[in-house]
Amino acid sequence: MPPSRKSRSVTLSDVAKDAGVSPMTVSRVINGETNVRKQTRERVRASIERLNYSPNISARNLAGARSLRICLLYGNPSSAYLGELLMGVLESAREIGAHVVVERTQADALNLDDLAAQMNRDWDAMIVPAPISDNPGIWRLVEEHRFPAVFLSSAIKPGLATEINIDEYAAAHDLTATLISRGHRRIAFIKGHPDHTAAAGRFDGYKAALREAGLSLDETLVKQGYFTYRSGLDAADELLGLDEPPTAIFAANDDMAAGVLASAARHGLSVPRDLSVAGFDDSPIASTVWPNLTTVRQPVADMAALAVKLAARAVRGRPEDREAETVRFDYEVIGRDSVARPPE
Repeated sequence: MPPSRKSRSVTLSDVAKDAGVSPMTVSRVINGETNVRKQTRERVRASIERLNYSPNISARNLAGARSLRICLLYGNPSSAYLGELLMGVLESAREIGAHVVVERTQADALNLDDLAAQMNRDWDAMIVPAPISDNPGIWRLVEEHRFPAVFLSSAIKPGLATEINIDEYAAAHDLTATLISRGHRRIAFIKGHPDHTAAAGRFDGYKAALREAGLSLDETLVKQGYFTYRSGLDAADELLGLDEPPTAIFAANDDMAAGVLASAARHGLSVPRDLSVAGFDDSPIASTVWPNLTTVRQPVADMAALAVKLAARAVRGRPEDREAETVRFDYEVIGRDSVARPPE
């Protein structure tokens, strides 16, 4: 028989015993976690209703009373970028005792109704990296629900939420200037996804460095990429097929730069003797491919780790801890083996 409510309150352990599951499973059902089988979830909910069990909501929301549930919205096509994000998010979450939910979606296909329901029911805070951070729909949700969120991007409505970023423009400018300082004049650029704000900033930095060096922008040396290995390879094939090909190719991320290396090999070119190649992000692929890539180091893992802590502070802290702020990390141009002076 179920425990008598006259003698004591029904506990989570009582529900677990009645449903024939562990207390952890009951906790997962209550917190809306998806890694519980449907039949088990229904059995637990039946026991909760039969025993008239009511979780102590106020106790659950006390700092430290339960793990914060922080959602990482993800829709970036780069697996290397995801790896860096997860490294920072998971390590930081472990340190503060938070639980991370990775929600995969597409920036141009957000189901805002579903996201709103999960924000109200399943999550305490949200981390929003690019390119989802570029979507005005997610801005509206955060604003309307006054939901704690940290954006790994600068493409948001001013004052809406905390943002963590680097100066994409300055970083791309400095890497382009590095190529120019090595003697390159025909420097091609493979752009990132056209819907990503970061891609625009990097392209603008490239163009500014050319202008400052007195070099004209040659549109034949600019190709559209999508932050994927394949798009980098295809763009490089076009560039290296020109009657007067570039002596250096700057790809807007490391995945595309790796594709450039493959294209160069396919064209019988030696990097960096015949062609210099540079990327952006300093993701793990940059030091895995050969030759290792000259690139811009964007400390994605460190930025993601801070995002978790700022999200937790917004939930657990004082009202003023939820005020929007901008945190800008330093970047660094990392010189490796993929860049040399142009061939004579």
